[in-house]
Amino acid sequence: MKAWRAHQFGPYNDVLQFEECPDPTAPRGGVVIDVHAAALNFPDILAIAGQYQVKAPLPFVPGIEACGVVTEAGEGSRFAVGDRVIANALWGAFGQKMEAPDMSCFAAPAGMSDAAAAGFVVTYQTSYFALEYRARLQPGEVLLVHGGAGGVGTSCIQIGKAMGATVIATAGSEEKLQVCRDCGADHVINYRDDDFVAAVKRITGGRGADVIYDPVGGDVFSRSTKCIAFGGRILVIGFTSGTIPELRTNRILIKNMSVIGLFWGAYQLHQPQLIHDTHEILTGMYAESKIEPVICQTRPLAQLPAALDLISERKSYGKVVVAG
Repeated sequence: MKAWRAHQFGPYNDVLQFEECPDPTAPRGGVVIDVHAAALNFPDILAIAGQYQVKAPLPFVPGIEACGVVTEAGEGSRFAVGDRVIANALWGAFGQKMEAPDMSCFAAPAGMSDAAAAGFVVTYQTSYFALEYRARLQPGEVLLVHGGAGGVGTSCIQIGKAMGATVIATAGSEEKLQVCRDCGADHVINYRDDDFVAAVKRITGGRGADVIYDPVGGDVFSRSTKCIAFGGRILVIGFTSGTIPELRTNRILIKNMSVIGLFWGAYQLHQPQLIHDTHEILTGMYAESKIEPVICQTRPLAQLPAALDLISERKSYGKVVVAG
């Protein structure tokens, strides 16, 4: 098969090679799928650089999530040849074939395109876990979503609205603000033109946001502590800014606020059944038209580096997908 493979860690444009690789074989209790579409995520860039929480064994085929059809089922697998599945794993998606254990595979929702299904699990699971299980978002609360036009941002806006929240979203261009509006955001803020702290206070009558969803980190996190409501919750989702912030704990005390972390991938080790239960919930929400994956572009697999450029240069919204 052809796949993108890294023989050493480093910048993806330097270390990725599109080359012939051995076909994977189905592990016991797992499958091999023909990859029809694979979604890109910011952690892919970190993994290729050797900067992700878990380092891959070299050489490796990066890529966290894909949608395809099972072509080989290992002994004891709950899937059969011909099943259409979403595979989520630490790596392996950026090739023509991918192996994955059953615990990392999910039935693709009926009626959902391959491109949308490829980008469904990580972003929507992340936002649902954050809002429902970690922050306990309540109907009528104000939810501030940073990076609202990104993959996790668009999913968070949609799920937040489905849960009955008033949603404020930040983004850096008019095009991305419109993406946030299309996802259901009640208010949008262009963080390049407006101070989001002042804007959130203005929108909420000085009260601030009850829940703040932050995949950006850096200065965005620090400033968010200035527009959170008394007793509010800040969700630490990631650090796309490249900077891990430090928090002055007196702010936590003064506002009685909570800082809540979410590393969704850890649930695959500690509570895998909860992930599968949540997939059923999210599949139901999709069937009821409450959520809909947002696809920015679908490019050929051979153009993976250029597709990753869209992520690293912040020129994308929703999900970028490679196929074929």
